[in-house]
Amino acid sequence: MPGPVQSIERAAAILRLLAGSSGRLGVGEIAQSLGLARGTAHGILRTLERVGFVEQDKASGKYQLGAALLHLGTSYLDVNELRSRAINWADALAARSGEAVRIGTLLDGRVLVVHHVFRPDDTLQALDVGSLLPLHATALGKALLAHDANAAACVRGVALEAFTRRTVTDARQLARALAQVRERGWAAEIEELSIGEAAIAAPIRGHGGLVVGAIGVSGAVERICDAQRVPAAKLVGFVRDAARAVSRDLGGSRW
Repeated sequence: MPGPVQSIERAAAILRLLAGSSGRLGVGEIAQSLGLARGTAHGILRTLERVGFVEQDKASGKYQLGAALLHLGTSYLDVNELRSRAINWADALAARSGEAVRIGTLLDGRVLVVHHVFRPDDTLQALDVGSLLPLHATALGKALLAHDANAAACVRGVALEAFTRRTVTDARQLARALAQVRERGWAAEIEELSIGEAAIAAPIRGHGGLVVGAIGVSGAVERICDAQRVPAAKLVGFVRDAARAVSRDLGGSRW
């Protein structure tokens, strides 16, 4: 039997490294991380760039995952599988948090709600499965925007709709908010989509660390946030724990 192809193994290692990075990486950083000669790393990166699996930032010369690879990474995981793998963890998150739980994924430039667990009380609630939510004005959407190049491309150069006076519609302000999401590992929105409502969400990752969806809680501002309108640390922890658990089930074990 033929043995493994070394160049493919090295290309896969580079893609995994880029997938796990919080920002772009230079040729030298990649070569040093993987123990490769700089010329070898550069040659593999140029090939990956030609097929759309990585993209090079013209200003810095550094690399990130390309849209073509991200599309492949999400296409293997259809909505039904995402929902079936996450359903038990979503139920547990609703029970722990006492709030409604939604799971979303990217569809046509918006967040498709693929699963919704009602808040565990006796209040009248409407099922949101199948709803399409704006990326820029929801915690689920921001979790996707911060980590998914396809999602980010959907809002680039587009006039963002203001749903309330708190909705972030300025591109630079949104970019700063998404950088913060990447840094801390979770997203929030406070009265950006609906007055009196707030939400917390974290990304769900599959094989290689690619983001395939997001899970989060939503409810009244006074329950989701503290007196200073900061998302409650306990709820943030619950959401991140659930996102990690779903990610492990989907093969994103290193996240």
